Parts: sequence; structure tokens; C-alpha cells
Amino acid sequence: QSWSRGMSYCLHSESHLDTGPIYVRENGKLHVVNPGAGGVQNVTPKTRPFSLFSRSFSVELCMNREDDRARRQRTDHFIFTYTKEGNLRYSAKSLFSLVLGYISDNVDHIDSLIGFPEQIAEKLFSAAEARQKFTEPVTGLRALQKFTEAYGSLVLCSLCLRNRYLVISEKLEEIKSFRELTCLDLSCCKLGDEHELLEHLTKEALSSVKRLLLKDNSLSDAGLRRMTAPVRVLKKGLENLLVLDLSCNPKITDVGIGYLLSFKKLNCLDISGTGLKDVNAVIKRLQMQIGLVHSKVPLKEFDHSNCKTEGWAEQTVLQWEQAVMEAMKPQDNLRSRAAALRFYGKTHRIEEVVKCTLVEPETKVSGNLQFYKEKVQNSHLPLKKEVAGSHELKNNKKRALAEQERERTSKQKHLCLTMEDWDLLNTY
Repeated sequence: QSWSRGMSYCLHSESHLDTGPIYVRENGKLHVVNPGAGGVQNVTPKTRPFSLFSRSFSVELCMNREDDRARRQRTDHFIFTYTKEGNLRYSAKSLFSLVLGYISDNVDHIDSLIGFPEQIAEKLFSAAEARQKFTEPVTGLRALQKFTEAYGSLVLCSLCLRNRYLVISEKLEEIKSFRELTCLDLSCCKLGDEHELLEHLTKEALSSVKRLLLKDNSLSDAGLRRMTAPVRVLKKGLENLLVLDLSCNPKITDVGIGYLLSFKKLNCLDISGTGLKDVNAVIKRLQMQIGLVHSKVPLKEFDHSNCKTEGWAEQTVLQWEQAVMEAMKPQDNLRSRAAALRFYGKTHRIEEVVKCTLVEPETKVSGNLQFYKEKVQNSHLPLKKEVAGSHELKNNKKRALAEQERERTSKQKHLCLTMEDWDLLNTY
């Protein structure tokens, strides 16, 4: 009893605290302590509303787990670093980087970039590229077209897709969106005459191409006729072509070489491994009509080392290649370093030597058929006596060449303009 009275006295002294009823079990019976009475009553307890928390308690509403993305975006506004002492320090990002990240996340909603400063556009392209926005099927194509329409060759001036047929098949529309390409390497892709990309070569979008490498693509005379039809008739298409590689295409014959005479600016040509019947006649024809001389040694323009992927979208093309490789079955002996480089998306393509093993015997039989245009050197002025004597000879040569040119153009118009040519030209 003295223990209960002491507890009652203690509770009575601290009656200002609302602790609620207190129950004590003694000798197998439950007793309730009545602070007002100051003792213990053996009464059946009557429960009263009991509050678990005090009146001053407050509850903070937390975000749901589904809203973790919004929480993560708030933490992205800060940069966390460690000091030399090991303490964690954070600093706020600049407003420019925050806006750049937001726009790159929604780059497919941009209406136009024409007139936008290219220095900032390059940073925007890199930010969207780091987020792999250009690898998405629909939105990536739409965003890439906005950049290529505004900046052209800055996005990509040179594209190397040799031995990358799967990339061409998966990203054909994205490849067709590149404008103002000056170099295009499609070697060893087995495209054939009817491929959509070869038809795209005749469009004005690729009129800036100066180097075109089509080695080992199963081309024939029909494909060359379609490829040169806009140049022969409309003076459009690949009219600025300087270097052309058609080697290792056995279906190209003397007739197909005749279509190439429309490339007046052509400086280098490789037709090794083609199905020519009269090689000497072709050599003479190329030299007389477009001034190409047969080279006895291999030319450096066809060693496939000068054509590489260059521009803002260089890493984008590598991401396409990595996506195609990941879609294929993974190899067991894949090195961990290569896997880490692919994960960060900053790998460099290993440029292998192009080898066409299927047509190597035919190339050896026909020999090296590479042509180049000699540079015109300024000769000394002849003496007055020699000028008077050679003036008539020059006039005679000019008349003979003019007559040959008339005959050639009349025959070429009669032979080249077929119904298929007109059907192709009607699409422009």
C-alpha cells in the first residue's frame, strides 16, 4: 500500500502531464491508479479515449515511391564532391547547365533550330547524345532532323559505314537525314542495285558528296545507269564527285563504264575487279573523254584510311553500332574493358583493313585498274615562229575533237535515255 501511495503521490505532483490512466497488477488483480483520489482503487477499469500522440504532434506528408524521379531531379541540381579532409561538399549547378539538361531531355519537342547559335547547339547535341536521345526509334529521328536541317555538315561531314549492313538496315531513315556529306564509305555492304540508299544517292541532299566508295556492293550496269541518270540529263545529283571506288563489282561491264563519263569533275576512279571485256578500249576511252590516266601503282585515295566518321554525330553512329551488336548474341570471351567502354558510350571504332575475299581472284586477273587525272602544268610560251607553224595544227585538232564530241554525245543520248531512265527522272 505504501508503494501505491508513493506512486499516487508522484503522479499527483506531476498532474500537469496528461499521461492518461495507469494500471497496476497486484496479487493477480488489476488496479487503476486514481491521481485525484491519491490511492489505488480495486475497481473495474473504465476505458476512456487514449491519445497516442500529444496535441502538439505534427505529421509530415512524404512523397510516394512512384515520385522518386521528381526527387532525383532535385538532387541533380547539386554537385557533390569530397574535400582533401574527406568531408562531403556540395555546390549548386549553373542555370545554363540546368536549362541545357531540361531541353536535352525534351529535344524531340523543338520546333526548329535554324538561326540558333551553333556553339550552344553543339553543347545541346552533346547533352542529348549523352542521354542517348538519338537512339530512340521515333523521337530520335525527329530530333536528329532538326539538327541536320539547321547545321548540315557540322552534324556530320563524313560517314563511314563499310561492312555495316545491319546498321544501314536498322537506321536507314536516320542515315538519309544527314545532309551535306562530303565523304561516304559504303564498302563491302552488298547493297545491290535496288537498295533504297543507292536511290537516295541521286537526290539533291547528297549533291555535296565528293568521295563515294562503293567497293564490293554487288552493283551492275543497271545500278550505274540509275545512279548517273540525274547527272546525265538534269545535271543534278553527284555532279561534284571527285573520287569514286567501284572495285570488286564483277557485274559492271564496259557498258556501265560508259555511264561514268558524265562525271566531268572526277579525279580518281577505281574499277579493279570489274567484268570488263576490252580493258584497253576502256583505258583509252577514259583518257580521251574525261582525262583520266591509268595508274601503274596503287593510289592512296583508295586505301580507305581517309574516310572516317566525323562531326557532332560521331558518337551517335557508334551508339547505333553498339545497339546492333547488343541485339546479336553476346560472345562469351568478351573482354571486361570493352564492355565498360560500351557502357559509357565513348568507344572508338577500330578501323580494320577492307578485304573482299570473294572477288580477290578476279581482281588479280584483271589487275590494278585505278585512274587519276594529271595536274596541268604551265608550260613556257613558244617562240613566234613556232606559233605560226603550229596554229594550223591546233585548229585541225580542235575540229577533229569537236566532230568526235558531237558523234559521242549523239550516240550517248540515243543509248543512255531509256524508258527506265525516264521513269526514274519522273520521280524528281
